[in-house]
Amino acid sequence: MKCVILAAGEGKRMHPLTFTRPKVMLQIANKPILEWNLLNAIKADVKEFVFVVGYKSEMVRDYFGNGKKWNVTIEYVNQGRALGTSHAIGMVERFVDDCIVLCGDTIFGMQDIKNIAEKEISIGLFEVENAEEYGIVETKEGKVVKIYEKMNKPFSNIINAGIYHFNKDIFSYIRKTDKSPRGEYEITDSINLLLKKEEMKGIFLKEWKDVVYPWHLLDANEEILKKAEKKIEGIVEENTTIKGNVIVGKDTLIRAGSYIEGPVIIGNNCKIGPNCYIRAHTAIGNNCHIGNACEVKNSIVMDKSNVPHQNYVGDSVIGSNCNLGAGTKIANLRLDKKNINVILNGKKLDTKRRKFGAALGDNVQTGINSTINVGTTIGNNCFIGQAASVKGEVTPNSKIL
Repeated sequence: MKCVILAAGEGKRMHPLTFTRPKVMLQIANKPILEWNLLNAIKADVKEFVFVVGYKSEMVRDYFGNGKKWNVTIEYVNQGRALGTSHAIGMVERFVDDCIVLCGDTIFGMQDIKNIAEKEISIGLFEVENAEEYGIVETKEGKVVKIYEKMNKPFSNIINAGIYHFNKDIFSYIRKTDKSPRGEYEITDSINLLLKKEEMKGIFLKEWKDVVYPWHLLDANEEILKKAEKKIEGIVEENTTIKGNVIVGKDTLIRAGSYIEGPVIIGNNCKIGPNCYIRAHTAIGNNCHIGNACEVKNSIVMDKSNVPHQNYVGDSVIGSNCNLGAGTKIANLRLDKKNINVILNGKKLDTKRRKFGAALGDNVQTGINSTINVGTTIGNNCFIGQAASVKGEVTPNSKIL
């Protein structure tokens, strides 16, 4: 059986991080979201994959290749124009017969993938609090009756979790699917056509993590790191403290005076310390530098980024190839302790978090003693000058002096 993974989308709600990469390539615990799904599917005994790609597809192809690294086969289908999930699945008709399909930007557990694979014509279900943001699934005696897309007042908290088991018949229903009010060909409409003639089982999932906005990366990062086991492959100097489950990659140097409080993952060829404090649920990518008198807490720092001198980074996501000037601080808590709001793509959003710092796109440079306020998003290729104070939404290629 083949596994089709939908990986074509940009993920505009993940700006500024997806200006330079597809959403599925965002890192959580130092691996792309797509890789976590690949690994869990492999554990569920799946060996053949078809990736449906589109936006910046070369990044997916370059990273995963033909699948040899994982001892599987990976084929690629380019969706072209992003016309919806039904359109994306329809693109793989000549590649598959019986197959499982999953959304590549949502993390699914191994056992759930296996359960779906074992149940012919089925859909994964999950119960959430914010059901109005998803497709609501009406069921009766374990079978799906109908799917309702994004209801203002949902009658249930049971949603379509984005994982399916289809046979070849699904493609005939996809060909009959009309555009939705959102202007897309949606797989939920195709499934509703299927349900008029065939039965579909609803399978409740035990592990499911939807990653929609930048701050959701921190939630998923924490969950994955909680399962991490200690592994030290780099060099750790004397007079360092490593507590709990900490992973240190090859050719990484942990200098004296560093205090690392797991669970934490640090990639390959990094320089850590001296005299820095890395707190729990932090992921530091490859070729990074966390330097003297710096504190990093509950954050994601992607490859080739530096937090080198007297910096504070809390509850934040730092893109690749960023450099924080000496004394740059990122605030992560309002003085009134209320939830932090973020302006994203011009729209004000409640993160529903009391602590969230900032999301920085790739290639952001800050000058000395600059400050970044809570809930700030900074686009790629931005320059923040010395002693500048930044808040709100900063568009790509901006200079703030």
